[in-house]
Amino acid sequence: MKTAIRFHSKFGHTRTMAEAVKNIAGATPLDVKQPIREPVDVLFLGAGVMMGKVDGSVLSFIKTLTPDKVKRVVCFGSSAIIPSPVPQMRRALEESGIEVDERSFTCAGSMGPLKAGHPNTDDIENFKKFVSDIVASDANQNMQ
Repeated sequence: MKTAIRFHSKFGHTRTMAEAVKNIAGATPLDVKQPIREPVDVLFLGAGVMMGKVDGSVLSFIKTLTPDKVKRVVCFGSSAIIPSPVPQMRRALEESGIEVDERSFTCAGSMGPLKAGHPNTDDIENFKKFVSDIVASDANQNMQ
């Protein structure tokens, strides 16, 4: 199974998350400025939220994706104010005809004193388990 990780991280939270799972996912995390050049089975796509919105660079990246390049996307991210960046990413991906996994992961991300210290060690460990479970689930399906 071929995987890729792309993210946008204004304050470093999403980058920290992406870096934490690179060995589990078997892919090098790259900024969304780096296009998907080869077809992948699973793309882990991460973003944060600023002023209630996912950064435009993430939405522009999504517009470059096609179903023949990316079979499925698993969304992740962090947020301090709104519950999650995932619904915005999911909507854009679905509008582009890209399959979006129903599973996603969001944790708190600090914004000044708000949610200070997040993502913390527990958040990162929970994210690692989330990615590990997806990878194991996909491996089991491929064996059947």
